[in-house]
Amino acid sequence: MKRFMQFFGATLIAVSMSLTSGAFAQDAVKVDSTHYKVEFENDQVRVLRITYGPGEKSVMHEHPNAVAVFLTDVQGQFTLLDGKTVPMTTKDGQVLWTPAGKHLPANIGDKPFSLILVEMKNATAVMKKD
Repeated sequence: MKRFMQFFGATLIAVSMSLTSGAFAQDAVKVDSTHYKVEFENDQVRVLRITYGPGEKSVMHEHPNAVAVFLTDVQGQFTLLDGKTVPMTTKDGQVLWTPAGKHLPANIGDKPFSLILVEMKNATAVMKKD
């Protein structure tokens, strides 16, 4: 009986940790695979293709520091954790640094948009000099 209780307790802890870590992670690909697709990934970066149709919105999620490369013009809006909304307008070909954070994006325009997001995995990586 003691062995069963140890096993049951360890299993309960493992399940709880996996559920809570997933809930806190809020990975865009996991919570909104309709709009977010992984194009490439290694130990330094993850490259996402992001597409939204007119009027579509996501769910609250987060990204690490990243670089966004816009493949189309965008008329969008971010809703932040505190409920504040921030408009976003970009042009095809524009490249922006995007600091880490949580948001709920929406396409408020009448055209679809797409972009590539290069998420940084290792902020302390040091470039090697030849």
